[in-house]
Amino acid sequence: MSLLIAGSIATDHLMTFAGKFEDSLVVEQLHKLSVSFLVDDLEIRRGGVAPNMCFGLARLGLRPVLVGAAGEDFADYRSWLERHGVDCAHVRISESKHTARFVCTTDATMAQFASFYPGAMSEARLIELGPIVAEAGEPTYVLIGADDPDGMLRHTEECRQRGYPFIADPSQQLAFGEGELIRQLVDGAAILFSNEYESHLIEQKTGWSADEVLARVGVQVTTLGADGVRVRRAGEPDIVLSAARNVTAVEPTGVGDAFRAGYLAAATWGVSLERAAQVGCVLAAYVVETVGTQEYVFTAEQFLARLEDSYGAEAAQDVAPHLNALS
Repeated sequence: MSLLIAGSIATDHLMTFAGKFEDSLVVEQLHKLSVSFLVDDLEIRRGGVAPNMCFGLARLGLRPVLVGAAGEDFADYRSWLERHGVDCAHVRISESKHTARFVCTTDATMAQFASFYPGAMSEARLIELGPIVAEAGEPTYVLIGADDPDGMLRHTEECRQRGYPFIADPSQQLAFGEGELIRQLVDGAAILFSNEYESHLIEQKTGWSADEVLARVGVQVTTLGADGVRVRRAGEPDIVLSAARNVTAVEPTGVGDAFRAGYLAAATWGVSLERAAQVGCVLAAYVVETVGTQEYVFTAEQFLARLEDSYGAEAAQDVAPHLNALS
């Protein structure tokens, strides 16, 4: 069995400008805008929803298969992921485009100038899942995260045709996707992931009510930010959990990806949906307390102690057998 994680692969180039952008802008001349800023620092961070989730899954002892498209500049990133337990053998390497890149400069007021270069991500539509499964094994799940929209659609349709259980996680693409695309990405998913705002966006764009969305998926998992998570199944009581306790928030980027990784890891272990959500919340806590989406570390003992502190001794006891392999 395997766990395929399909989605964007990207690097983030983050810069800080000590002044204010507004001081360099002349309103009457915005149609002739030409400005430059001397920045104080540059941080290059590993990103993309699929590698973020793969990293989290690997930290919990699984070996996920990364599915996505990158450029030849992916070599260092590949090495990092493979050293941390991610199978990168099936990443498509573009012959002409760089890995997707987010470039952002933030000023002292938190105003931003940002650009996103999709690059090789557009080649995700050329990836077929069948040959990957033939080598990696029949999938427990195929998670289809935010990526090239045509690639997301192709992966979803292939899962339906081949009978692979798939997880819908359209996230950032919901803002740009039309209703028909979103309906095709969501309908029939074993699990639907979103945050609360995205759940309403799904309803608005598909024209489905909340109950109609739930009727089309096996489980709907909605993250609620600092308020925790809600897990819904048709005909069953909702499971609503608070977030992990004693969290010192530093940087929110990648928190949703970490939650998904924790939830999915626990789901493959066969524990209850409540336990899966609790594992997701604890893994998310590590990310929000760290600058960077893949910089957190923990031992099995530390993770279980935090799980017990937030959700009780029984939760830690249920999860402990699955973390024995962690260093």
